[in-house]
Amino acid sequence: MFEIKTFEKEDITKVIAFERELRIQEPDTYYWEPDETYRCQLEQSFSDECFNTALSFIAVKEDKVIGRIDASLISSRSDASCFSAYMDWICVLKSERHNQVAQALLKALRDECKKIGVGVLIALMANNDEAQRFYRNVEDASIHDTGIWMDIK
Repeated sequence: MFEIKTFEKEDITKVIAFERELRIQEPDTYYWEPDETYRCQLEQSFSDECFNTALSFIAVKEDKVIGRIDASLISSRSDASCFSAYMDWICVLKSERHNQVAQALLKALRDECKKIGVGVLIALMANNDEAQRFYRNVEDASIHDTGIWMDIK
């Protein structure tokens, strides 16, 4: 059994161990290492006001992180009546998939969004078959458009 909890600063060591395990289980998917610079950035994010709109949850089993979901609230004046959130990342260790971990993480995020008045959660879908199956089975969701990444230089 696992529990879903808010990702807090004291969880950083466990989260980094999770991310390292991700790279062992899927070496062709994750191309950068969670190094000391990343650890410092994570630590600083908990005191940086820029992250006040971040929503992050982890799935913990036997004191180890087995999954993570991250989102950010979106404030825009283009539709002042719409408060949205963007789901940036959801990932579960390959060895823990098909145990409803991703579904539980998504539920925790959606529950938090509902609690704070978010009307829509937006995500870009990964292109692999496993991710496509997951997203196509999310309840109360519809698939729209594709995404584009634009570098800011």
